[in-house]
Amino acid sequence: MKGYSATLEYLYSLEKFGIVFGLDNVYWLLSLIGDPHTSLKTVHVGGTNGKGSVVRMISGVLTEAGFRVGRYTSPHLTSFTERIAINGAEITEGEIVELTRRIKERVDAADPLHHFTFFDFTTAMAFDYFKEKEVDVAVVEVGLGGRLDSTNVLMPMVSVITNVEMDHMDYLGDSIEGIAREKAGILKEGVPAVTGATGVPLQVVREAAHGKCPLQVLNESFSFEKTGDQEMTYHGLGRSIPRLRVNLAGDHQLVNGAVALCTIELLARSGLAANEAAVRAAFAKVTWPGRLELARDEPLILLDAAHNVHGAHALASFLRTLREDRRKILVFGVMKDKEFKAMLGELLPLVDAVVLTKPDIARAASPLDLKVLASHALLTETVAEALKKAREMATENDVIVITGSFYTVGEARGLIEQIFQ
Repeated sequence: MKGYSATLEYLYSLEKFGIVFGLDNVYWLLSLIGDPHTSLKTVHVGGTNGKGSVVRMISGVLTEAGFRVGRYTSPHLTSFTERIAINGAEITEGEIVELTRRIKERVDAADPLHHFTFFDFTTAMAFDYFKEKEVDVAVVEVGLGGRLDSTNVLMPMVSVITNVEMDHMDYLGDSIEGIAREKAGILKEGVPAVTGATGVPLQVVREAAHGKCPLQVLNESFSFEKTGDQEMTYHGLGRSIPRLRVNLAGDHQLVNGAVALCTIELLARSGLAANEAAVRAAFAKVTWPGRLELARDEPLILLDAAHNVHGAHALASFLRTLREDRRKILVFGVMKDKEFKAMLGELLPLVDAVVLTKPDIARAASPLDLKVLASHALLTETVAEALKKAREMATENDVIVITGSFYTVGEARGLIEQIFQ
C-alpha cells in the first residue's frame, strides 16, 4: 500500500462490513499491536448529541492546562485527519499511511481473512497513535451506541453520557429505554461518571450506575445558569466559575459546557488539574466545525450537522434568535434511516424557502421522498446544485441554513468558497 489515496481506499473498503456491533474484532486488532488502550489514560464520552462538543471542551481545557491531549472523534466533515488529533493538531496524512501499513501488516501475518469494520480499524489506529505519541490523556468519543461500540474497550478515568434521545433506531432499538441502556453500557465498575440526561433516560442511566459507579447528574450535583449570550455561571462539585464565555453558539452548548466542566473537576482528583484561567481560555476559543458554524457573511451561511430530531430542535431554537426580517433559506439533505419528518417539522415553520438535496452516499434519502413533507421545496440531486440554487435565491441580508446530516454539511463546507465567490 503506497500513498494517502491508496490508504484511504483500503480504509473505506472496510465499510463493506457496515456497522457490526461487538468488541471481539477490535480486541483482536488491538492485541496484534500490543494492546495500546491498556496503557492510556482516557475520558470516554457517549450520548446522543453534544459528544463532540464536550470532547472539544475537555480537550481544550486540558491542553490549556499544559497536558498532552489526544482527541478521537467521528465522523469527519471534510478530511479523515479530523478524527485523530493531539493538542488540536490533526494527524498528518503521512502518519495515517504509516499507521495503516503497520497495522495491516500485522493483520495479514496473523489472519488476512479476519473480518473487522472501518471503525474497528480506525479506533485501533487512534489508540496506537496516542500510545506512540505518549499523550497524558486521550479524550475519546463513542462512535455509535456505547455498550458494543469499538471504543468501549477502554477503562477510562471518567465516563460521560451527554444526553439520550431517539436516534439510530435501526441499530439501538426503537424505545428510549433501550437506547439509554445501550448508552449506559459505557459505565465501568468504580469509574466516576457524569451525565446531562433527563427524564426516563436519566432513570435508566441511574439504575445502570447504581452499585457500580458514582454518578454526577446535571442540576443535582452540578448546574449552570445562563448569564448572557453564550455566557454562563457554572456551579460545580467544588468550585464555581462566574460569567464564563462559551465560544460555541446555541444554549445547548451551555449544557455541554457544564457537563465538560464537571468532568474536568473529576479529572483533577486523578492529577489532571486545570485552573480557572485554563478553563476561560479554552472555552473562549473552542470551535467545532459544522456545529452552528457561521461559514460566511452576506449572505450569512450557517452550517449545522443536526442529524436527528434533538439536533434539529436545538438548531430551531438558535434560528429563533436571529432577526425576523432576515429571510431564511433551508438546504436539507438527510439519511433515509433518520426521522426526517420530525426534523423538518422543527425547521420548516422557521424558514422562508427550502432546497432539498442528497449528499453523495448510498444511505441518503431521496429528495423526492422528502418532497411530500415540503411541497413548495426545490429539488436537487447534489449538494453543489443545492448551494447554487440557494445562492441564486439569496440576497446579502438572507441566511442560508445547511443541515440534515454530517455528510451534507461536510460536502457543503468544501464547496462554499468555490460557489459563493
